[in-house]
Amino acid sequence: MNKIAAVILAAGKGTRMKSDLHKVLHPIAGRPMLMHLMASVDALSPAKKVVVVGDKADQLRDALGSSAETVVQEPQLGTGHAVQQAEGALAGFDGDVLILYGDVPFVPSATMQAMIDRLNGVDAPAVVVLAFEPEDPTGYGRVIVEGGKIVKMVEQKDATDLEKAVKLSNSGLMAVKAADLFALLARVTDDNAQKEYYLTDIVNIANADGRACVAVATDPFDVAGINSRAQLAEMEGEWQARRRAQAMDDGATLTAPDTVWFSYDTAIGRDVLIEPNVFFGPGVSVADNVKIRANCHIEGTSIASGAEVGPFARLRPGTVLEEKTKIGNFVETKKAHLKKGAKANHLTYLGDAEIGAGANIGAGTITCNYDGYFKYKTVIGEGAFIGSNSALIAPVKIGRDAIVAAGSAVSRDVADGELRMVRAEQMVKPGWADRFHDAMTAKKAGR
Repeated sequence: MNKIAAVILAAGKGTRMKSDLHKVLHPIAGRPMLMHLMASVDALSPAKKVVVVGDKADQLRDALGSSAETVVQEPQLGTGHAVQQAEGALAGFDGDVLILYGDVPFVPSATMQAMIDRLNGVDAPAVVVLAFEPEDPTGYGRVIVEGGKIVKMVEQKDATDLEKAVKLSNSGLMAVKAADLFALLARVTDDNAQKEYYLTDIVNIANADGRACVAVATDPFDVAGINSRAQLAEMEGEWQARRRAQAMDDGATLTAPDTVWFSYDTAIGRDVLIEPNVFFGPGVSVADNVKIRANCHIEGTSIASGAEVGPFARLRPGTVLEEKTKIGNFVETKKAHLKKGAKANHLTYLGDAEIGAGANIGAGTITCNYDGYFKYKTVIGEGAFIGSNSALIAPVKIGRDAIVAAGSAVSRDVADGELRMVRAEQMVKPGWADRFHDAMTAKKAGR
């Protein structure tokens, strides 16, 4: 197999986003759009990844870390000029180069591979262009194909009326052999309406040399670019619609699909019921036969088979629910591990806690896990019963089959099988309330 390099263009200012955050770092489904693209690139095991940066370059370097090399385009003189900046980074590389865009995040790995395969076809094309047919091609460069070969690439501003009538449009994505790419780019000029160096001109130059250039077509969604907040929201909506359809095709029931929001990595099993208004943040896996009731927010959580969540539950990162556990209404968890059959049905906070199998957590219970400086753990044993409105002041352990009486504030460990009741002695004053009400009524009446 030929070696693959990816050159990702991300030098633009993204002024239409009106943001201090770089355009390609705005998230879709909980993941920066650039990272969606990088994940698809990584599936091809590339030998090189080069990201061309410009505006807000430090943000991109921080986001990418050591996962890709960055090169700077300054000044920004067009897409052809941008790709030229990667020449030094690809010195000595003799494989195939994919040219991609950081604001075109959803190009499938299979589509990238199809471009590479076509580049290595028996007819040895000089350039492979990824094309698509939008409903309205206005604004896109056109790809003019005759006899299976591209005869011309033309930008909207430079196109004739006849060329503007062609729907096949240029996504901007290409595959070119490294041996050809920079030699062709060196011959590109800025003789056009925008006075920029167009990447698309390498097709026209190769054609003039008598070499064939070809197009590979894809779904418009795969090459949709994002340049504004409105387009970001539109792509989020389209991504979510496709993910919901996939979840239902895979055997989950979504009673109100449009109200369920998935993250890029949400894993949903079969025979899962998801009621309306459920939001999944990153890091959630849901096994088979789980019920997620309405109005839940779930992130960083593993939910095992037969568990039930909600309604109105919030599961925060580090939550683990084993088989047949139950998290009920207005319960919040964080770094809480509930073992098989454990239940917290109402109005409870469980943070930094381990809950034993079959334990029952009463309404209004909280684990007091933070003293203003450090976090501490609460361990509740198997079969333990925690009465309503109890405060478990960590670090504390509640033993197996122990009972904590309602209204207790527990700050010391409770042994197995023990009853712990921590309440102030009740004071009884017969008739006091009647005398109080009489006195206050008279005072209010001015007597």
